[in-house]
Amino acid sequence: MDNNFPKLHNAMWPGVVGKGPDSEPVVDFDTMLKMTAGAEVDGVKFDGVDIALFEHMDVNMPDDDIKRMADKVAGYNLKIGSMVAPIWGGSAMGSQDKRDHFVEMVRKTCHIGQKLKEIGIRPYGVIRIDSSASPTDWDADPTGNQKLIVETFQRACDVAADYGEQLAAEGEICWGGMQSWKTMLDTLESVNRPNMGFQADMAHTLLYTMGYNREQDRILPPDFDWSDRATLESALRTLTSALRPWTIDFHVAQNDGTVFGSGSHDKTGRHCQALDPNGKLDVVHDAGYWLRDENGQLTKAFKHICWDGCMFPNNVMTNQQTWNDILATMIAVRQQHGWKE
Repeated sequence: MDNNFPKLHNAMWPGVVGKGPDSEPVVDFDTMLKMTAGAEVDGVKFDGVDIALFEHMDVNMPDDDIKRMADKVAGYNLKIGSMVAPIWGGSAMGSQDKRDHFVEMVRKTCHIGQKLKEIGIRPYGVIRIDSSASPTDWDADPTGNQKLIVETFQRACDVAADYGEQLAAEGEICWGGMQSWKTMLDTLESVNRPNMGFQADMAHTLLYTMGYNREQDRILPPDFDWSDRATLESALRTLTSALRPWTIDFHVAQNDGTVFGSGSHDKTGRHCQALDPNGKLDVVHDAGYWLRDENGQLTKAFKHICWDGCMFPNNVMTNQQTWNDILATMIAVRQQHGWKE
């Protein structure tokens, strides 16, 4: 019978990330919801959305607005899963005020998450964070800056625990202390909190194997030939054996082995369309390195998975076929690596 777990979600923040005055206009929340709800493949639709508390919505929204937002999402027969905390006004390795602001943004996000749980629209999901600091700034004092990031994350974890929330650190090359698989692992191990975990995004973690922003941590050889699947799969096994045990949130994505940035967003792993012929990943197969353990057994470490396609052009974002192709890929991942409840 068809698998019904993990649930399939679409991210709302690609309508915002890399958009704005220095790029294309933001794709509003209602449009993102409509495109998500409009996707359908052989009668299967998306189960929900993951949301970001910036641009699309205000982290300071009163409880009445939280309820209205939940009602809007429910009106499309969708659930809400993971949420991105808007922590960029306060670096995790910045001044005391900046670090206090960071923690407060986590607290406000957890409050919204708690209300959504009480409403019944958010049955699973985590709070996503990053260090809000560049690798260049981190490199100025790796020991001191890493210590500050760890302390800030620990404080944020303690706040999140009061709300019954888990924090997932996004593994992305543009964040200091998180710019390689080894620095990310050190951060997670040093924070050492039961509600601290890792958010794996297939497009970003592919860049980890290539050593972008931290050459000494590359896994693939410098002259790697992408036709060599055996070497790529070995690198993915090395990467996932280290970070899979920490993974509590997962983004299905494609990458063509390059970096890209738009608007104010730093260059990071390029998200490609699901069927991009230049994609370097076998998305369905390679998702299994995150969803199954070293013995091939399903981890069932999270109840939903999400598609992330940041910095797609708006003509791609507003084309319904884009989301049908994405949904078809997500369904294939669930059929190969999912389960039925």
